[in-house]
Amino acid sequence: MKRKLLIANRGEIAIRIIRAAHKLGLITIVFQSDREPDALYLQFADEVIQAGDANDEKPIFLNPEKIVQLALDHQADLLHPGYGFLSENPDFAALCISKGLNFIGPSPELIRDMGLKTVAKNMAVEAGLPLVPGSNGPVGNAQAARDYADSIGYPVILKASAGGGGRGMRIVEKPETLERHFKSAYDEALAAFGNGDIFVERYLQNPKHLEFQILGDKHGNVIHLGERECSLQRKHQKIVEEAPSASVSAALRDEMGALAVKFAQKIGYFSAGTIEYIMDEDGSYYFMEMNTRIQVEHPVTEMITGVDLVEWQIKVALGEILTLSQTDVKIQGWAIECRVNTEDPQNRFSPQTGFIDTIHFPQDPTIRIETGVVSGSVVTPYFDSMIAKIIVYGSSREDAIARTLNALNHFSLIGLKTTVPFCKAVLQHPDFVNATYTTRWVDQVYTPEMLENDDDELIGALAATIMYASEYLQLQGDIPAYENDALNVWVLNKRLNY
Repeated sequence: MKRKLLIANRGEIAIRIIRAAHKLGLITIVFQSDREPDALYLQFADEVIQAGDANDEKPIFLNPEKIVQLALDHQADLLHPGYGFLSENPDFAALCISKGLNFIGPSPELIRDMGLKTVAKNMAVEAGLPLVPGSNGPVGNAQAARDYADSIGYPVILKASAGGGGRGMRIVEKPETLERHFKSAYDEALAAFGNGDIFVERYLQNPKHLEFQILGDKHGNVIHLGERECSLQRKHQKIVEEAPSASVSAALRDEMGALAVKFAQKIGYFSAGTIEYIMDEDGSYYFMEMNTRIQVEHPVTEMITGVDLVEWQIKVALGEILTLSQTDVKIQGWAIECRVNTEDPQNRFSPQTGFIDTIHFPQDPTIRIETGVVSGSVVTPYFDSMIAKIIVYGSSREDAIARTLNALNHFSLIGLKTTVPFCKAVLQHPDFVNATYTTRWVDQVYTPEMLENDDDELIGALAATIMYASEYLQLQGDIPAYENDALNVWVLNKRLNY
């Protein structure tokens, strides 16, 4: 009898997992949330469970007890959490295992240890990884945090011990603001993670964010698949990623990768995971954290190595031995991923919700599209704003940049604003072209004016003229008001460009 895999997630990652599961002959099951009843991913699964979460306080994907009960009711054998939601919740992993579900990911103990940043850092030190100077564990209160900050010098960063995704983080430039920032970080961490522990680190002002992809099995075998650069981010949320990194030489890759593998082996890690480093301007690098799940940006690694990470996650969960050795991993070419978020980059990246009138993705053998929407899809306010990822492969970094720009130029969406214009501006900026950008690029360099189009003023004038004419004609007679809202500035822009 075929095994059944329940995917406790939605959107593009659900479709990605379904694709890998079908390659392995598994039957796939997903949830249909009342908050997103017509989602695209539902069409790809073999079985769909009605979640019945319309009146629930939170969507099905954040309800561990209900997920597990429904999984058992539908005879699921395995459960894949995807990313986000409950993917790094150790109690959820433990609940799955206690009920006989094969949780696709590392052990609950490892998820818990790596989720507690101070614990993870202590384990990293034991494995020989370098750390940014910081407090040895959580600080008890704001005064203790200030005392420690005074000893290492400002600026410092306050971090939630159980944090992630930028929550529970505050940068403190001077002593006078530390108490206020400490309270804010503590309150946010306690609300988000149920744990308000805060530790203090020296703040590196213009660092790069690098992560090494790890893959291990339950038999002690661990390899790395090179690094990804994730420095282009806003409020600790990544927007553009690339692999490999132009800041990492082959020798440095071997060094950092070997340390990552040593760490993973020492803690007994299995499944896919990432060792995250932060690199200072002088090239010094430090362990930051470990993520115990598949990453949003995993496709760029797959593009340059040819290794299906999600497929291997499932194989490892089933007890298979990792047949890849470190020497089998060959990094060839370059890959760039642009996240397509329904946000307005000209208005502080404000979220956009509503109908997607039409959407068109570029097509080419070097382009990989991961998406959970089509024309007519609805973007709701209940879930993340990322609707797609455009991943492009090139023979070199220069080739990948050129191909990615071409791909973005052939993308179109009518109905909502997206981050695609922002991604285009990034790829053409000298800081990205020269690979000198850092995690502070959006804060320090980006301005909405970078996205201005030469036709913007003309589009605005045409839109104003149409609206004025419609109102004038309505006032002059019994002509009904113009109600076709499809003719908006985005449509006008499209018509101007053809």
